[in-house]
Amino acid sequence: KKVSEQYSKQWYQRRVRAMNGKTIQVDNTDAEGRLILADALTYADTFEPSHVVDMATLTGAMAVALGGECVGTYSTCESLWSALEKGGYISGDRLWRMPLFKEYGDLLKSRTADINNISSGPYGGSITAAKFLQNFVKCKSWAHLDIAGVMDSTASFSYLPKGMSGRPTRSIIEALKLLSINK
Repeated sequence: KKVSEQYSKQWYQRRVRAMNGKTIQVDNTDAEGRLILADALTYADTFEPSHVVDMATLTGAMAVALGGECVGTYSTCESLWSALEKGGYISGDRLWRMPLFKEYGDLLKSRTADINNISSGPYGGSITAAKFLQNFVKCKSWAHLDIAGVMDSTASFSYLPKGMSGRPTRSIIEALKLLSINK
């Protein structure tokens, strides 16, 4: 009996409740950024915005997938994606659209909570991280930019000094200009 009580207590301690009420099974404490971002996205929705865009160095998987040449971008809205893509073109910072297929969300199922903070499989780490975040956004026009690969400058971008680059700030500014024109 003591072993099962201890096991149950362990599982309970590995769960947290997000701002939107969903419970999250924490199987990887190194993926804590997405827990904080989940509440930030839920909070952003309280303002009933027309668009929500978040940027984070969320996964090393994105740096592996795309390197430092472009920003991995997930979006639930064609017009927002279009503005971001055009903003990237204008600024010289490329963005690449990544999939948000339902099957990747299925990898986040949990036995003890509404959702797990990491995937049950070894592949698609950036995609499953974005699918995790999608659970905390009500706004129909949302984009997540995984900037892990572009956070510091590379030789490809001679106009940027060595070190932290601020990418894709210029792209976001251009996208906001485009979105404000099309209002």
